[in-house]
Amino acid sequence: MTIHSVVIQKLLSTNAHIGRRVTAHHFKIFSEGSRNGLSIVDSDKTLICLRNACNFIGHLARDNARFLFVNTNALFDEIVSQMTQTVGIKNDTTWRLGGFLTNSSSPKKFRGRNKKLNLGAIQAPDCIVIFDTERKSSVIQEADKLQIPIVGLVDSSMPSDTYEKITYPVPANDSVQFVYLFCNLITKTILYEQKRSQAALAEKEDKSRTRDDVQQIDKTATKDKISVLPYENLQPAPEDILETKQLLDKLVVLKFNGSLGTKMGFNGPKSVMEVCGGLTCLDLILNQIESLNSKYGCNVPLLLVNAPNTHDGVLKVLERHSNKNIHSLVQSQRHQGNVSDLPPVSAGIQDDHDGMDSLNLAEVFSSLMNDGKIDVLLSQGKEYILVLNSDNLAHIVDPKILNHLIQNNIEYCVEVMPKSCESEESNLLPNKEEIENLMPKKNLKFTHTMWMNMNFIESLVQRRAAKESLTISKLFDQSFAINVPKSRYLPVEATSDLLLLQSDLYTFTDGILTRNTARGNLADPSIELGPEFETINDFRTRFKSIPSVVGLVSLKVAGDVWFGTGLTLKGKVDIHARPGMRIAIPDDTVLENKIITSQGDIGGGSL
Repeated sequence: MTIHSVVIQKLLSTNAHIGRRVTAHHFKIFSEGSRNGLSIVDSDKTLICLRNACNFIGHLARDNARFLFVNTNALFDEIVSQMTQTVGIKNDTTWRLGGFLTNSSSPKKFRGRNKKLNLGAIQAPDCIVIFDTERKSSVIQEADKLQIPIVGLVDSSMPSDTYEKITYPVPANDSVQFVYLFCNLITKTILYEQKRSQAALAEKEDKSRTRDDVQQIDKTATKDKISVLPYENLQPAPEDILETKQLLDKLVVLKFNGSLGTKMGFNGPKSVMEVCGGLTCLDLILNQIESLNSKYGCNVPLLLVNAPNTHDGVLKVLERHSNKNIHSLVQSQRHQGNVSDLPPVSAGIQDDHDGMDSLNLAEVFSSLMNDGKIDVLLSQGKEYILVLNSDNLAHIVDPKILNHLIQNNIEYCVEVMPKSCESEESNLLPNKEEIENLMPKKNLKFTHTMWMNMNFIESLVQRRAAKESLTISKLFDQSFAINVPKSRYLPVEATSDLLLLQSDLYTFTDGILTRNTARGNLADPSIELGPEFETINDFRTRFKSIPSVVGLVSLKVAGDVWFGTGLTLKGKVDIHARPGMRIAIPDDTVLENKIITSQGDIGGGSL
């Protein structure tokens, strides 16, 4: 018999699965139907909610948080009293007075018929645990106003407005046996975290004394820096296919689809915009993961988190991939903030933290955990999650990076690049001979690619319950980083990017971007297209076909310019049509190191 079966039997012995005769609509997610007129609570979901509640309580206990236990059922008084005495928490009964939280900032005086009571101001708790939730709705109302997290037992007949205010609901029958089990779990959780905190504090003090004796750390020198490891210093991925399969079987890919293509004149999600050969950005990543699963015999699932205004467009693309391991969900309006209006990140123009900066990761993962998806993935042996932005076509599931994270037990890391080509020529790149380097954050570009340990997700969710917003930029400030090559970052931000992707410089094979080996220059051509090419329709109209750019160094186009078919661009090409002038590049023309300001310059005017 498995441990899971033993735990479920224990829950059944406490009658936790027996609900009321009435099952509210919002409680049906915890219900397994009814029997003899009584609602039956799903014991598996009760177990999941119990674990989430205890994890949250343990996280708070680790930081010596203040707890308030609320109970009005006389049958539970002795159980609650024994629990508070064991863990060393005062059994405060001030909650019996109305307004004990919302009016707690000043002392109160109560005058009764036979006596007068003076009650000093109390400090608001960090968490409230309620054992008879339905009876103490007034406590729930006050805690909700002050945004204090609530852990409470809920049953099938609880009103919806009360249920929505419970941060960590535990669906179960409030029998004496179950309350005793619940209190026992809370007691063991708090005692365990108190013991861990004491041991960690003692170890920290020892390390602090040793560190002070050895050296003095200059905090000001490292304040605005981040630890960066060169990609070249990573250990190679296993050559054995079976070992690579075992490595990839520990991975989940999470892709956000919240950006719209309105800046490029595309009416829909940027991830469903056609890039080349009738394939969209989303098609390419789906094909890449499918190719990976087929090659190694692994099972890398893909989770898609869509904004409400991008969800329908994403589903249309997924109709072509119905037989693949894909899970798509829409982020609720309450959790998404301004995800649908996120601006694209533009290199050299906008700060790297702007893109997706309003997206609270804690809210996203909280939604996935509440839906049970995180628990399912953990049960399948998944250990790491790769978080991708929707418009970077150079994303490759790299076993080399994954292997490094697993071998070194790294919680989370981000992929970065130097901000400009000039920085590569200076001394801003990390020394490849060193294992790690501290680099100034201002010299790095965050590629919106992040690797995260699945166990770290619980910490993110607990921050969300504590009302702490955790955006990608905040995580970037705290992260370990890997300096990746340019080949892992090629976003679609403007039509100039489409020109590169649709040219002979790149090809797509099984969703993987491959660079043309005929180009000797490691850097991509610099392309600047004027506002006449800003939208996709204008871009497609002005280019009859995409020219060859393998030998191109830079291209600058401004004004009313039209391109024919079969063109070849080499070296530095600058085409500038004056106002009121039209320049048409004839078919099969080769332009090499040219400055063109009129139609007559096409045959001459070398740089």
